Amino acid sequence: MMSEETPAGTTDARPGAIDAVPVRHPGRWVAIAVIAVLVAMLVHLLLTNKAFDWKFVFQAMNQTPVISGFLKGTLLVTVLSMIVGVGGGVLLAVMRLSDNPILSGVSWAFTWFFRSIPRYLLLFTMGTLGVLFPSGVSLGIPFDWKIIEWLGMSGDWRFLTLDANQVFTGLVAGVIGLGLSEAAYMAEIARAGIMSVDKGQAEAAEALGMPKGKAMRRVVLPQAMRVIVPPTGNETIAMLKDTSLLLAVPVIGELFYQLQSIGSTYYKTFPIAVAATLYYLLATSVLMVGQYFLERHFGKGFGTTAPRAARPAGAGGA
Repeated sequence: MMSEETPAGTTDARPGAIDAVPVRHPGRWVAIAVIAVLVAMLVHLLLTNKAFDWKFVFQAMNQTPVISGFLKGTLLVTVLSMIVGVGGGVLLAVMRLSDNPILSGVSWAFTWFFRSIPRYLLLFTMGTLGVLFPSGVSLGIPFDWKIIEWLGMSGDWRFLTLDANQVFTGLVAGVIGLGLSEAAYMAEIARAGIMSVDKGQAEAAEALGMPKGKAMRRVVLPQAMRVIVPPTGNETIAMLKDTSLLLAVPVIGELFYQLQSIGSTYYKTFPIAVAATLYYLLATSVLMVGQYFLERHFGKGFGTTAPRAARPAGAGGA
């Protein structure tokens, strides 16, 4: 029977216990101390500096015109503009990727133009477009007056005429201007998302008898959403902040316009800026939470964390 003791003349191959010493990071503690001091200074400034005038800030935020401006001029315009922008952007992206050179060229020209124009200038121009249509914006058969003249008839073939001064002013002009500008950016985002999907996906769908349009809707776009959603969330947040540019149209039923009016009345400029900042911080925080859940939903199946290391054989507990 063999002895359980180590035979004479042999050494134990197992290493001894390692006395590991953690790596020191003095720079981290210095950075933490500096940050703590800066935070304390900021809190002291916010609580003690009378220029903030918190009572007036909250009073201004609770005014009915301000709340209405936040709901209509900020949130509603953001939602409607993003609907126009996302829908138009996807359409432009599909056109840009088309084999038809005319569709591809039109998409490129649209994207080039609206990406080149600053949004403030675009909204300002939108508010003055009524001068181009003194008799109104008509919907009907194009060049109907010429056709009627050639046929020796009278009248017109228009079924709806809108007052241009009403179409290109107010919230409608803001939504149109911001939506068209956003469509140009969303076109590039959607195009990048569509191109990220392997071509074999669309080819397989078409091999099963799916039309190209249906394959795009049912196969390609759902997979492209993983790439499209994060920048779209950023564009939505940027759109929310860009609603403050509606002053260029001008839109009086907007958050920043209403707060500026209150500040001008009471000669309180800085507290008004603080009130607007708090509103935008609140809204963007909610949007960031929604973006997080959307990214998690469309990112299913694409792990974002490193896989756990496999446990060695025999490492399980007793």
